[in-house]
Amino acid sequence: MEKTKVLVAEDDPNLGTILTEYLELKGYKAALAKNGAEGLDMFVKGEFQFCILDVMMPVKDGFTLAKEIRKINKKIPILFLTAKSMKADTLEGFKIGADDYVTKPFSMEELLLRMNAILRRSTNIKSVPRKTKFNIGKFEFDHDRQVLKHGKSAVKLTSKESDLLALLCVGGHEVTERQHALKLIWGDDSYFNARSMDVYITKLRKHLREDASVEIVNVHGRGFKLLGLS
Repeated sequence: MEKTKVLVAEDDPNLGTILTEYLELKGYKAALAKNGAEGLDMFVKGEFQFCILDVMMPVKDGFTLAKEIRKINKKIPILFLTAKSMKADTLEGFKIGADDYVTKPFSMEELLLRMNAILRRSTNIKSVPRKTKFNIGKFEFDHDRQVLKHGKSAVKLTSKESDLLALLCVGGHEVTERQHALKLIWGDDSYFNARSMDVYITKLRKHLREDASVEIVNVHGRGFKLLGLS
């Protein structure tokens, strides 16, 4: 079986070396970039399936690197490493499209568990929707193409936006349980993943606001329900 290739962008040479050697030991193929600019160059030239990016790096920071990687590949999993625990930084990472966030210092075992959870989610989500096209009020949603159409206008959704909307559609008029969605799409129901899902729910509401009959409502203590399905 071909090894999963991981891009590690970390300016601390000791941590970078330890991390890449640990990943190699655990069956991954890891490549180390010493800064964000080098990381982008390596990503463009290589074929990676996972990215681990330090937020605070010289030349090009992790957030900027992630945005540029997302322009090239919208689906590749991204995990941020940060020395900060600031809420604003965490939310900024999720808005860019991070799959998870690990605050330094961290254990290698924790990092590996989070990686495995993200990779499980990337595999599992493929089997979520039995149906791939949905009518939501005046919208037409194509999960396979990740496109949401309203009249002549169309929005290209990110993979997580598309997966989450598909899960809400599959749920029909029933409540989509919060923990179920987190475990299926994010891999686990940790606090940071829950905050990430809230960001994506907000994004979906903005995409759907052109039709007043469509609404994603919070069901207190349980999850979400999509109103307006045809």
